[in-house]
Amino acid sequence: MKTTLNLSRFFKACNPSKTLVMGDVADRQYYIDFSDVRGCKIVEELQRTITRISPDEPTCQLFTGHIGCGKSTELQRLKSELELAGFHVVYFESSQDLDMADIDISDILLSVARQVSISLEEIGIRLQPGYFANLFKEIGDVLQMPITEVEFSMGIAKIGAKAKDSPQMRNQLRQYLEPRTNSILQAINEEVLQKAVQLLKQRGQKGLVVIVDNLDRVDMRPLASGRSQPEYLFIDRGEQLRRLNCHLVYTIPLALIFSKEYAALKNRLGGGISPKVLPMVQVRQRDGGDHEPGMSLLRQLLLTRAFPELSPHERLKLLPELFDSQETLDRLCRISGGHIRNLLGLLYSCLQRQDPPFCRDCLEAVIKDYRDDLLLAINQEEWELLYEVVHKQTLKGETEYQRLLRSMFVFEYRDRQGRWFGISPALAETEKIISWKRHHVAEKALSDSLANHPIAKNYTF
Repeated sequence: MKTTLNLSRFFKACNPSKTLVMGDVADRQYYIDFSDVRGCKIVEELQRTITRISPDEPTCQLFTGHIGCGKSTELQRLKSELELAGFHVVYFESSQDLDMADIDISDILLSVARQVSISLEEIGIRLQPGYFANLFKEIGDVLQMPITEVEFSMGIAKIGAKAKDSPQMRNQLRQYLEPRTNSILQAINEEVLQKAVQLLKQRGQKGLVVIVDNLDRVDMRPLASGRSQPEYLFIDRGEQLRRLNCHLVYTIPLALIFSKEYAALKNRLGGGISPKVLPMVQVRQRDGGDHEPGMSLLRQLLLTRAFPELSPHERLKLLPELFDSQETLDRLCRISGGHIRNLLGLLYSCLQRQDPPFCRDCLEAVIKDYRDDLLLAINQEEWELLYEVVHKQTLKGETEYQRLLRSMFVFEYRDRQGRWFGISPALAETEKIISWKRHHVAEKALSDSLANHPIAKNYTF
């Protein structure tokens, strides 16, 4: 029986903003394991820390990477595998609960407590922490908003919703909660988390894991103290965040990896363990050539979106259903730089222009628009930084991160030699980069020629 492309299903599967939920059978068939071509096995390391190294003692692990590089999908895979190992896992996207532009430590703590409570209620475990009944009453008095006889999770949600809508009310709430942070933390541990772990183990489960996604999206804005919001939350208050009495996985902003206070972050929030960084899928080598294993898996990612029920070999046979040639497919994979959301975004733009099979002209028009959008945002100083990245394949610190990595002008890769950085393939094709390379090669050739000249050999330079 001839396999045909289901266009409606293909359109939905190519949505670049969709996170694959590994517990969903329909989503799971689209998953491609890129760990071998990312240069690291992060999910296995996070899972092993919880299940093998410290199953009965709380752990706090940090996870980061480019926005859109696949962190949420990998965390969904971690959730699925931990559940298979016998743990109760609470995964939630903090951006749905919190205002990423304005977060305090109490917001995160209460959000964790609420999500744990909701998750337990779904399996028939209802907690009624006495401390919070009194706290809600006092908060209701302060905010002139009565909170009586509500479920624990609903009480937190009601307070959070009011505070989110009103900056003035948010400030009032924080002034009240800040001096009580340690008491709130103690109550969450004793009346929520420890109680939850006890009840879960009575049901035969091994413990509780909380995965807090999207905290890497916390706004970088400076606070009145002069610290950035991420520095305040994850470094200054990191010790409190790690004191929650269960297994924790936090996503954190990639910028902190390049901060001068990286060691403080690692020690205070990570407990001495370095954050796990999810790099790009390696589609190219340091010398600019294709990295065939990475290219092969990216081809499969796109073909799987069209033919999830088929084997990799069978999908390749149906490549003409999607592209006019393998060269067009490979061009799309290369230009993405190994950034998953970038790849799907470019494919989606092709879908907005025509139905498959996509012709080369359609793809080139999409690439041109993508490149033009990048070029609009680059100033001369940033071009100089980009030339340095092309030359040295390194980044120096937080300032360069902010200007190059966060804007997706530069991508991070890992190979056997370690970490390296490459500029976006779309930018590598610009006249500025091509001219700079030509000039750089000519200068090097002249320098080598002079150094090897018979007269020059008699002198020490």
